[in-house]
Amino acid sequence: MNARQPTLGIDPARLLWERLVSDLGKIFDAHGVCAAASAAIATSADTLTLVSISDPDRHHYDVWICDSNGKIDQDRWSGKEIAFNRIVQTNEPQVYEKLEAPPRERIRSELWQLASDSILAIPLPFPATPGQITTPGAICLIDPPKFCIVDKRTIGPIAIQVSAFLERALLRQRSDQQEVEFSIISEISTSLTSTLNLEEIIVQVTDAVRRVLGAESLTIGLTEPNRNEIVFVEALMGPSFNDMPPVSFQIGQGIAGWVALHGEPAIVNDAYADHRFSSKVDRDTGYLTNSVLCVPLKAEQRVIGVLEAINKHNGRFDENDSRLLQAISGPLAIALENALLHLDVLSEKRRIETIFASMSDGLMTTNAKGDITAANEALVSLLDVTLNEIIGEGVATAIKTQPGGFFEFFQEVLQEGPDFPQLACDIVRKDGEYVPVLVSGTKINKEDGSVSEVIFVFSDLGQIRELERMRDDFFNNIVHELRTPLATILMYARLLREGKAIDDPARSNRFLGVIERESDRLQKMVKQMLQLAKLESNTHQELSESTNINYLLEQILPPLADRAREKGLVFNEVIQPKLPAVRGSEETLYMIVKNVIENGIKFTPAGSVSVEAWLQKSSVLIEVTDEGIGITKEALPNLFQRFYRTKSAVERGIAGTGLGLYMVKEGLEINGGAIEVSSHEDKGSRFTVSLPVADE
Repeated sequence: MNARQPTLGIDPARLLWERLVSDLGKIFDAHGVCAAASAAIATSADTLTLVSISDPDRHHYDVWICDSNGKIDQDRWSGKEIAFNRIVQTNEPQVYEKLEAPPRERIRSELWQLASDSILAIPLPFPATPGQITTPGAICLIDPPKFCIVDKRTIGPIAIQVSAFLERALLRQRSDQQEVEFSIISEISTSLTSTLNLEEIIVQVTDAVRRVLGAESLTIGLTEPNRNEIVFVEALMGPSFNDMPPVSFQIGQGIAGWVALHGEPAIVNDAYADHRFSSKVDRDTGYLTNSVLCVPLKAEQRVIGVLEAINKHNGRFDENDSRLLQAISGPLAIALENALLHLDVLSEKRRIETIFASMSDGLMTTNAKGDITAANEALVSLLDVTLNEIIGEGVATAIKTQPGGFFEFFQEVLQEGPDFPQLACDIVRKDGEYVPVLVSGTKINKEDGSVSEVIFVFSDLGQIRELERMRDDFFNNIVHELRTPLATILMYARLLREGKAIDDPARSNRFLGVIERESDRLQKMVKQMLQLAKLESNTHQELSESTNINYLLEQILPPLADRAREKGLVFNEVIQPKLPAVRGSEETLYMIVKNVIENGIKFTPAGSVSVEAWLQKSSVLIEVTDEGIGITKEALPNLFQRFYRTKSAVERGIAGTGLGLYMVKEGLEINGGAIEVSSHEDKGSRFTVSLPVADE
């Protein structure tokens, strides 16, 4: 290569230095500085010039190679480049002769592939001083000519100049990055205050932060204090985790658990080399974790979770990444805490609303002035009004009571101490009817002692009185039912004792038969009462029992068929063979099926009674059809109430206690079954019992 001769009177090296100042002064990008520097040196020194700079972890070198005509090629070389490693470890310019380089280096080094004889090189940054952010690199002149304007003496100022502009460019780049990061943090912080929705908060944070960090994924784990563990938000885990149970770690387990335990951030750029790392999730999913940056989420110095970035795309997680994540973790933790508290408040509100709506007693709240603020469906039904008719109304106009007015009771509640005042009165409904009620009232005070709300509970005494009436009817029926067989037994026992049948075996047998029949009747009533007591003890363990329904029907049907035929009825039965076992104890199911069939026989003076059983989906259906007296439309809603007897049954003198169908319903509900009825007066009835198939 022919060297260009220097111009007389002008220092070519100074001209190059001034050109670098002019060209590089307009560039604020590190890669642009390297490209411009290689072009300026190559064209001024009339030789092939290379400028390189490494990534922060020295995994690779970005290289700009320019020839004397200004043609630039850009490439990326491995960070294991042997010649570069030797150059960047020095702090002075050096001339390297190719023949003096080790054979292994000459063969493997891409740098020596460019040179024929020698390389003039100087490391970047030059000189190396503490605090510089410029990553290692080099300026290399390939086979410089003998009279090259750049030599060991002049290359130093050039390298100083290039280093200064590289440092400026990287500082500008860092400043721009920090500005972007600050903008994102500010934007995230602002958006976090605008919502209490947990899903929105998570989405707003994760996408933006993941892009800024250059991370493969960003996940959030929330602590479960009661279980001493961290559970990660499933929506952020990615498709590999769709079929897995929620990912969780015990506090102290894994990197996330360590961060939650110590409340300190952790930067791990080689996950499998860190003793804190747990590889269980990777093994379960096939996911490969290389690097992790994890910071605690703190609210009032309490760790409520962790924020974890996984697998940085380029380079390694560093302190700057950690500072960014920690800056976001503060407002994020507050937003998450507020969202979780909001969820708790909503959950408590729904719970109270559910209790409020589902109460069988009437419930009403008012403000301190007596204006109605809320009422449940039970109270609306009790007053025979709509909710809109009473909300906002004063209690004096909305609640009419006899005797006296309701407003006086309201005033008494306001003035009362810790006791709960009560008022027994009649509520005047919208239709003019009177309903006896017992009203309880209590006030809720604010922190300053003033009244914020007053709560009233209305207990319908009409239902209690009806229950008392039914109870009285029941005991009257029981007394009547017991008195008749007892009187009969007593009478025939006295006849036998007085010797009225001593010489007449036939009469004696008849008297004993009556006594036996009436004794059976008494025993049946006692047994029914015992069954009722057992059902009402709520023995839910029956759910785990199962019964062979075919065997049960084989026991029940023959004696009932005989009884029906003795009464002159036609008894039909169609039972599907090999029915599956059904849920429930044999004793309870025996009582249910027998009661329903007995009722069909009892309430059918003439005609037929039919029993069918078959499998339908996951239930065994037993249908009892009769041609008896039927049930009126008005009686159907009350048919399964305790002590209830239809008017037609009472008028016809058909004995009973009003407990049979009540016990049937209770027994079915315990075992998850059901019963349906369809009937027409004087045309018969159809009862369909549904029994769920037992679990295998």
